[in-house]
Amino acid sequence: MFIRKKKNRSGTTSVIVVSKAYGKFKEVKTIGVSDDESQIENFVREARRWIATQTGAQDLFQQNIKEEEEKHLTEHLISNIENILINGTQLILDKVFELIGFNNIEDDTLRQLVVARLSQPMSKSATVDYLKSHFDEDVKLYKIYRYLDKLYDTQREEIQNISVEHTRKILGGKIGLMFYDVTTLYFETDKSDELRESGFSKDGKHSQPQVVLGLLVSKDGYPLSYSLFNGSQYEGRTMLPIVEDFIQRFKLDDFVIVADSGLMNKSNISFLQSGGYKYIIGARIKNETSNIKKTILSFEKIDGLFHEIKKGDDRLIIGYSSQRAKKDKYNRGKGIKRLQTAYKTGNITKENINKRGYNKFLEISDDIKVVINQDKINEDEKWDGLKGYITNTTLPPKDVYEQYSGLWVVEKAFRITKGTLEIRPMFHFTQRRIEAHVCICFVAYKVYKELERILKTNNIKLSVDKVLDIAKTITTLKIKLPLSNTIMTKTMIMTTKHKSIAKLFDDDFWKSI
Repeated sequence: MFIRKKKNRSGTTSVIVVSKAYGKFKEVKTIGVSDDESQIENFVREARRWIATQTGAQDLFQQNIKEEEEKHLTEHLISNIENILINGTQLILDKVFELIGFNNIEDDTLRQLVVARLSQPMSKSATVDYLKSHFDEDVKLYKIYRYLDKLYDTQREEIQNISVEHTRKILGGKIGLMFYDVTTLYFETDKSDELRESGFSKDGKHSQPQVVLGLLVSKDGYPLSYSLFNGSQYEGRTMLPIVEDFIQRFKLDDFVIVADSGLMNKSNISFLQSGGYKYIIGARIKNETSNIKKTILSFEKIDGLFHEIKKGDDRLIIGYSSQRAKKDKYNRGKGIKRLQTAYKTGNITKENINKRGYNKFLEISDDIKVVINQDKINEDEKWDGLKGYITNTTLPPKDVYEQYSGLWVVEKAFRITKGTLEIRPMFHFTQRRIEAHVCICFVAYKVYKELERILKTNNIKLSVDKVLDIAKTITTLKIKLPLSNTIMTKTMIMTTKHKSIAKLFDDDFWKSI
C-alpha cells in the first residue's frame, strides 16, 4: 500500500491510501480533504500510521494473492507435462555405452537392447513394452529380430574390436593376463540340433539341450572374446579356437594365459608350447605318476609355502592352504553323507553311479552290491588343501599362485551374465539369433564392468547392482512449453539415495572421465 495525493477540481487535495493487485490500483481509504498545506501534511502522517496498523492484514491479503498465483502457475505447469519417464538407468548406461565407443555402431537398436538387458532383462517381446513404458522409445518387435540377424552377419566383429581396444586402453595399452573358462547355457525346449545338444550341464539341466560358452577375459574381468560350441563338446577342446583366433586378430605377443585344470590336456599344452605362449594352468595332481604323487605328499604343508617340481619344459608348482583343506574336508563329508543316504540299502544302478560326485569312495561287488570304502576316504584326506599349477613362465611360485587365483574373474562374469543379465534360459532356436543374443549379453557385460570401474575410480562406494536399483526409482519429467512449442526436461533427484549417485546425472562428470 502507498499514499496518493489527489488534486480535485475544487482546488482541494485528497489524501488516499491505495493498493495494487494484478496490475490494477484500488483506493483503500480516504484519510482527508483540504486546501491547507499544513493540514494535508497532517493527513499524510495519519495515512502512514493507518498503513502501519493495517500492515499485518495487508500482508495476509497479499499472501493470499501470491498463493492463488502459485496455484494457478502450478496447475498450468502440471497440465503441460507431456510424459514421465522412469529412465534413471538409461541416463547412466547411455553414457557408459558411449564412453566405451559402442555408439560408433550406427544402429540405435543395439543400445536399446543393451540398456534394457541391464535395466530389466526379459524376452524380446517384453523388452518392446519395457522400452516404450519406461523410456518412451517405440521399437517394433520385427525390427528387433531383423537387427539380431544384422548383428550376427555384420556387426559382431566390430563390437569385439571396440571392446578390446577400450580394454587395452584402460589397462595401459597392454592386455597382459588372459583368463579362460567355459560354462553351459540351456534352452527351454526338448528339441536339439547341431548346435543345441544335451551334455554335462553346469546348471544341472542335463535333460535339456544346451550350448557351451567359452569366455576369455582380461585382468579385472573385462571381456575380450567368446565363442559358442556344440552342447556336447568336451570343454578341453574349446580353448584352442578362441585363444588362437584372438591372438592372431589382435597381434598379441606379451601375455599369459590362465586356465582351469579342466582345460589341461595334451592338445592345449602342445598348442601353447608350439606358439611360444606363456601359460598357467591348474594341474591334476592326483593324476600324476606315482613318483610325483609320492613327492607331492612328502612336502611340508604350511600356508604360503610353495614347492616346485620340474616337468620337462614346465614347472609344477605345489601350494597348500589350510582354508582349502577345511573346505575339502567339509565337501567330502557332505558327499559321503549323500552316498550313505542314497545307497543305504546297499543296492545301486549304473544310472546312480553316473550322477554322484563322490562315487570314487564306493566299492562295487557283484555289480549290484556297494559299500563305502574307508581306505579310499583316508587316501583322499592326504590331498586336502593341496593345489598344483603347471606353468612355463619364470614367475616366482607365489606370483604363479596369485595370477591363477585371478580366475575368479571369469566365474564372476558367468555369475553376472547368468544372474543379473539372465543370458539363459534362451528361447531363440536359429544359430544366428542365438549368437546375436549372446553378443548382446557380451556388450551388456562390458558396459557393466566399465560402470563398475567408473564407480571405483570416482570413489562412489556402491555396487553396480545397487546403483542401477536406485536409478530405477529416478524419473524425468518432459514438459511442453506452449508459447515456444519446445520440450523442457527435468530429472528428479529427490531422495537421499538419489543424491548418493547424483553425479552420474551430471554432464560435467562424464566429460571429466
